[in-house]
Amino acid sequence: MHLTDAQGITELFDYAFITVKSYDTEWATHFIRRYVKPDGFFVSIQNCWNDPVIGGILGNDKEIGCIASHIEVALWEPGHVNRGGEPGRDHGHTVFRVAELSGPVTPRSQMIADKLNLIDAAYTSDNLLVNDGPSYVKMVWGMLFQPCPPWDLKIWQNNIDCRRIRINLAKEGAKVGIAQGLKVVEIGGKSAEFWADADKGDVFEELDDYMASRGGSVNWLASMAQDVHKGRHSEIDFMNGLISQKGREFGVPTPYNDAVIEAMHGFDNGSVKPDPSNVDRVMRLIA
Repeated sequence: MHLTDAQGITELFDYAFITVKSYDTEWATHFIRRYVKPDGFFVSIQNCWNDPVIGGILGNDKEIGCIASHIEVALWEPGHVNRGGEPGRDHGHTVFRVAELSGPVTPRSQMIADKLNLIDAAYTSDNLLVNDGPSYVKMVWGMLFQPCPPWDLKIWQNNIDCRRIRINLAKEGAKVGIAQGLKVVEIGGKSAEFWADADKGDVFEELDDYMASRGGSVNWLASMAQDVHKGRHSEIDFMNGLISQKGREFGVPTPYNDAVIEAMHGFDNGSVKPDPSNVDRVMRLIA
């Protein structure tokens, strides 16, 4: 259904999924709310940290948060979704993590998890979004796979400068989260405090070895790389941009995030083309 056809909807929905790009969240939430029953609710499955925006419009009691972890999907043509690898449940990974913003498991959050479980492994949690820690971590981990330049994940895995950029993105994200007082859970299996110590030689070496083994299960374009290939505006200002913004607010320097943001703005406005030399550009911006 096209947006312009929504005016013909005569029966309100019990709930709605919000899955748009982060920069479309505000208007999309205002748009869809009129087509959901007064006692209905909304489920956000998006990149970045949009729960405060949606909750601010609808009220936190009207929203359910959902993290889609390592789902590896793409939509290159209308109505045809591609999966980049095996379903998560085939190797013991739970893709969908559903939770009320207030914490406790409810019948409606369990119902959403049961429906998503038909697509891939899902569970509902009583602490997924408490103090926004895990939701924040999902964004930090996600931004490590939003390449600049937009390469396949395996290329990032094998390039030492790319790994250095990713490690420092996580370091800055961890420091900013800790400075905010968030309960930052593990980022990719490593504690936030460990990532925050990435400037220490032995810690960096361990993280570099870890990143070299974590390029992704398949050679796949992350969502921001897909944006570049499609000529679509990226979500950089809502992902790395939030880290930089909060870093300024809490006095935490974020030079790697700042550099990646500047580079991605070049892709967004068309002044920069995907090329391996962009890695050197990011490193120069940091220096």
